Amino acid sequence: MSQVVATAERVVRAPAEQVRAALADYEGARRRLQPEQFSDYRVEAGGQGAGTRVHWRFAATAKRVRDQLIVVTEPAPDTLVESDANSSMVTTWTVHPTDAGVSAVRVRTTWNGAGGIGGFFERTFAPKGLRRVYDQILERLDAELAAR
Repeated sequence: MSQVVATAERVVRAPAEQVRAALADYEGARRRLQPEQFSDYRVEAGGQGAGTRVHWRFAATAKRVRDQLIVVTEPAPDTLVESDANSSMVTTWTVHPTDAGVSAVRVRTTWNGAGGIGGFFERTFAPKGLRRVYDQILERLDAELAAR
């Protein structure tokens, strides 16, 4: 079993504080930012940043659907961590100001992958698919915040 890693980055046309607030808003912004791969979205506790528990089903493919219960922590002011209580998956969102009114957002997900030949294919293809999903989320985040 080896660790699988998927990352995506984007410059978002909004101040870091606004970006952080949107990413931590599981009742509003995050619900709107989720692409079609996410379904059955519901906030079970909290709704704003650390202490939030949110459930969703993530369809990596039509046959690979994960039922996820996400527990949110904020280990640093610029970092939001989503840990899946049902698996080893951990997603870390990091936001840094770059220029006046512009921020860099990085999302990194890790999980313990399968072994053997299945693990090889998982390590090869899953990060690319997840990166495409994160690119959609980051694009929507940029569009939503730029429109304000």
